Amino acid sequence: MTTAPLTTPGLPAAATPGPTPPPRRATRPMLLLAVLFATIGLLGTACTLIPNTGPDGDAFYTPPSPLPAGANGDVVWYHSTTATGAPSSDAWQIMYHSTSALGQPNVVTGVVIVPTAAWTGAGPRPIVAFAPGTQGLGDQCAPSKSIATGTGIGGGEVNAALNKGWAVAQTDYEGLGTPGEHTYIVGPALGHAVLDSVRAATRLPFLNLNAKAPVAIWGYSEGGAAAGWAGEIQPAYAPELNLKGVAAGGVPADLVAVANNLDGGLGFGFLAAAAVGFDTAYPELNLNSYLNDAGKTAFAKGKTMCATEAIATFAYKHVSDYTTSNPLKTSTAWQARINASKLGTVKPPTAEFLYHGDQDEFIPLAQAQALKASYCAKGVKVRWQTYGGDHLVVAVSGVNDATAWIGDRFAGTAAPSNC
Repeated sequence: MTTAPLTTPGLPAAATPGPTPPPRRATRPMLLLAVLFATIGLLGTACTLIPNTGPDGDAFYTPPSPLPAGANGDVVWYHSTTATGAPSSDAWQIMYHSTSALGQPNVVTGVVIVPTAAWTGAGPRPIVAFAPGTQGLGDQCAPSKSIATGTGIGGGEVNAALNKGWAVAQTDYEGLGTPGEHTYIVGPALGHAVLDSVRAATRLPFLNLNAKAPVAIWGYSEGGAAAGWAGEIQPAYAPELNLKGVAAGGVPADLVAVANNLDGGLGFGFLAAAAVGFDTAYPELNLNSYLNDAGKTAFAKGKTMCATEAIATFAYKHVSDYTTSNPLKTSTAWQARINASKLGTVKPPTAEFLYHGDQDEFIPLAQAQALKASYCAKGVKVRWQTYGGDHLVVAVSGVNDATAWIGDRFAGTAAPSNC
């Protein structure tokens, strides 16, 4: 919910040169080799088909038919791209297998960015799973598309990670770029997409990223919720990942409290997007049955917008402007699904760095403080930091502290706590 800008297993990355990108289009020998390895069927210890290079442009985002079988995190295909504005690095769009909020298999796209300089630190090159903030609902808003133009949201965090020599795996989330609607702010869907982006990054052999590399998860706003969810579900969903910590800022942890704050406010567009996201993840909610004619027209347009346009379009609107009845108030099904995306009900496995603005106009500070208190009560080592400023300002203010905190987790330094 922010509009602020963008090894092969067993071999340590320090023992290999920087990643060598494959040619943009596969040559016939490469395709024959890919078929040979796919027939052999093993990559490292996972039964993983060697992926093909994908098509150019928007065609990349349409999954092949039939979709090849694969485990969560297996790469369907990849394509070289450009990380405009990033430090010296190589970038690849990826399409990978993941899981919906209902536990059904799906495919998600994203981008992996690796510094061109060889990693010289101890052990394998660390990986930051960066969960981007709100991009919008339109497919053109997908981070793996906007990264080539330098217009993506979250560029400051990505650059900070790359400057440290860390690799970055950044998901587009379910339905952003790919067919269907984005399951915006739906906790389980976000967490799955984030964790599987790390798996996918380690399963492209030419990237030289080790499956046992230290991993940190970082996100702000929608990305903060995604990071929080990825941390909470990691032990059950992706236990093999070597997770060292979670940094999450501007976190919408309690969506009921957030929705009450957004209704009638500047950020109503976020609430409208959340309604679409939950309706997409859980079809039984039947959003359309609650919308009046104005709502049906406005929400259809909202599905095509990026974040800044959506904020301007929906600013200061109310749920009552678009509905015949408010499902957040009248529907137990809606209430149950939204409450199921509340963070803080389980103990995450690692330390957390949580940060928030004391003047955040979109995401109430009080519900973020409640998340901190919940984690502290469960014995989590939480470093809590409040910054002066609104939502967009703190998206920038927290970058240096979050980067330093992640670096300490990668270095094995004991995590601080100010619970």
